[in-house]
Amino acid sequence: MYINTRSEGFGAEVKRRIMLGTYSLSTGYYDQYYLKAARVREIIRDDFNKAFKQVDMLITPTSPTTAFRLGEKIDDPLSMYLSDICTVSASLAGLPAISIPCGKDNKGLPIGLQIIGRMFREDEVLNLAYNLEKEIRYNLKQ
Repeated sequence: MYINTRSEGFGAEVKRRIMLGTYSLSTGYYDQYYLKAARVREIIRDDFNKAFKQVDMLITPTSPTTAFRLGEKIDDPLSMYLSDICTVSASLAGLPAISIPCGKDNKGLPIGLQIIGRMFREDEVLNLAYNLEKEIRYNLKQ
């Protein structure tokens, strides 16, 4: 049952990332990767804290490109990783973030907008997301 639920529950990309993480935490690599990553996480968190001294929230693209068709990049792991580049820093810093639709490209594929908030301020992120999405939908209808 364990093998079946883990095999069926995860797609190829998630399995690939789990394997990379498992490998990097295996014996002999813990100090080399994990501890360095923990230090980098602190630097990223400090940078966000500096930004949040000047602003309440950050708005960024969700992805460096517009959406691609389902399965289009399945054989290109690097391209898949690069699609996540805009969302990784908030996750590493442990910050609340949300992606909302903000329009469509010339092919009709969705464009995402990411809202990043201060630590433990999910309420502010969700409130802004709710209000922005209402406004965006209203303006797109006109």
